[in-house]
Amino acid sequence: MNLITLENISKSYSEKKLLEDISLGINDKEKIGLIGVNGTGKSTLLKIIAGAQIPDDGTITKANKVRIEYLPQNPYYDENATVLEQVFKGTCEEMKIIGDYQDVLDKINKSYDEKLNDRLLKLQEKMDALNLWDLESSAKTVLTKLGIKDFNQKVKELSGGQRKRVSLASALITPCELLILDEPTNHLDNDTIDWLETYLNSFKGSILMITHDRYFLDRVTNRILELDKGILYSYEGNYSVFLEKKMNRLQLAESMEAKRQNLLRKELAWVRRGAKARTTKQKARLQRFDELSNKNDYTPEDKLEISVGSSRLGKKIIEIENLSKSFDGRTFIDNLDYTLARTDRIGIVGRNGLGKSTLIRLLNGELKPDSGTISIGETVKIGCFNQDTSKMHPEMRAIDYIKEESDYITTADGHKITASQMCEKFLFNGTLQYTHIKNLSGGEKRRLQLLRVLMMAPNVLLLDEPTNDLDIDTLSRLEDYLDDFNGVLICVSHDRYFLDRVCNKIFAYEGRGKINIYTGNYSDYLDYREQENIEFEEFEDKVKEEKPKAPKKEKPKTKNKPKFSYNEQREFDTIDEDIEKLEDKIASLEEDTSKYATDFTKLQEIMDEKTKLENELQVKYERWEYLNNLAEEIANWSNN
Repeated sequence: MNLITLENISKSYSEKKLLEDISLGINDKEKIGLIGVNGTGKSTLLKIIAGAQIPDDGTITKANKVRIEYLPQNPYYDENATVLEQVFKGTCEEMKIIGDYQDVLDKINKSYDEKLNDRLLKLQEKMDALNLWDLESSAKTVLTKLGIKDFNQKVKELSGGQRKRVSLASALITPCELLILDEPTNHLDNDTIDWLETYLNSFKGSILMITHDRYFLDRVTNRILELDKGILYSYEGNYSVFLEKKMNRLQLAESMEAKRQNLLRKELAWVRRGAKARTTKQKARLQRFDELSNKNDYTPEDKLEISVGSSRLGKKIIEIENLSKSFDGRTFIDNLDYTLARTDRIGIVGRNGLGKSTLIRLLNGELKPDSGTISIGETVKIGCFNQDTSKMHPEMRAIDYIKEESDYITTADGHKITASQMCEKFLFNGTLQYTHIKNLSGGEKRRLQLLRVLMMAPNVLLLDEPTNDLDIDTLSRLEDYLDDFNGVLICVSHDRYFLDRVCNKIFAYEGRGKINIYTGNYSDYLDYREQENIEFEEFEDKVKEEKPKAPKKEKPKTKNKPKFSYNEQREFDTIDEDIEKLEDKIASLEEDTSKYATDFTKLQEIMDEKTKLENELQVKYERWEYLNNLAEEIANWSNN
């Protein structure tokens, strides 16, 4: 079934044409990844499909009753809403009913009113009719999986990463036939990304998403769209299949261009001989020459080149001794000892809020340790690529931002080139170089920021989430550069492919401030972690560790009494019975597998049903754990 069709869609901004005559059809159960260089219009295309922007030309046809849910890069937030209220601020009927129910319930809890109670009863009837109680339970389960556990916390109290996760939860639980996600893995740690993969693979509708996470694309998608110079290419299959098919397409295009050039040379030689053009045949040959000269569908790919020299590195690099750092009584780094070696390529991993960025900022001199020392060698030149774009003045032109660091740079092969030439290598053409930073896309800003760091010719690179907002092509070039980088690399990243590709050592946060060190890349670490049954410590990053606030003298806040909501009480009363029924059904199906061992059709039906019930049982187990913990809190409150 076709969900939505785009025909001849075009979109321009000022003089920049992003999309040109784009045609696309999205069918039921497709899981599509959209890739392309930053600034080519990927986010714009998503907005057009989601109805958030109108194209300059073309038509969009949507099937009847097809609902689209869209997670933009920068969602809207109601600062005064609670986490749960923000999740239910969707526009579909189901989300409005749940949002109204939560609003009325909160008002009744504050001050009982007969009219409000009548309104609540009517909303309960609607929720019963539409079976929306499970949707509220799903919201809390998804929020918990995304690391958000205080459902009554105000949105204004959340960090930027937490807000994005709340919006992601809202998009995931909203009933829809087409789910559109713009960079859903940003601000998620590695374990949460693993969970999101599983969730999206079991999603019944269609998905269209932009992501730079290549492992994620490989495991979730069954179709890849590539946006290149305003043209959309479609490839059936996941990311690995895409790479193979794209290589074949480029080879075919190069072969056809070589044949065209060869034929053009022959025709040109004939024209130069001065052959008479009186006969019909001769006129046809001249016309053919003109057509060959004017027709050139082949354009070689723009390739981002990173060839930058680095400064000489002496024997002493960085020595860390008894390093400790805490904020507000919470330890982020506890007694770390390590001496960096010249060959170190270190990946820092752990759940959000454990202090990964704190270590980067300590090494860069932005923070002072509480105790211990960081001793830096005389020849060390640190370049830090972080997520802070506040120092990029919006009114400054791109070329001037680079020239602030240096007018010239020495490449890896010893040649000197200008800042403008380096911009060209980073896919900033003449027009983009003189574009104000405020008019660049998010990905283009990050690419410009990376270029400025490399213009320093550092010999120690600190990368804090370098893969956020960078396109896959830029990441591939960065990885190639790091292969030949004659210095030390330390990076915080949730991109598993990037960690596997560039790292030979892992710093893992596995306890309260304890950083354990492992040899090998991220996959090697996962294997060891599975064998030893290691779990990351889990924290709720309610405050930004990077910017601790000075303690204020405030009146102690009284914690609200924990309690079940109406539907949670109903669920708690029956959940043990529900789990028992599911376990009995699964046991019965296991007996049937022996009975129908030779009937492959029947056996497949049994296995499908068993898988479905096991997934339901897993959800029930998670809800049982949450509800019983809440019941224990309520009991403890009453006893105290």
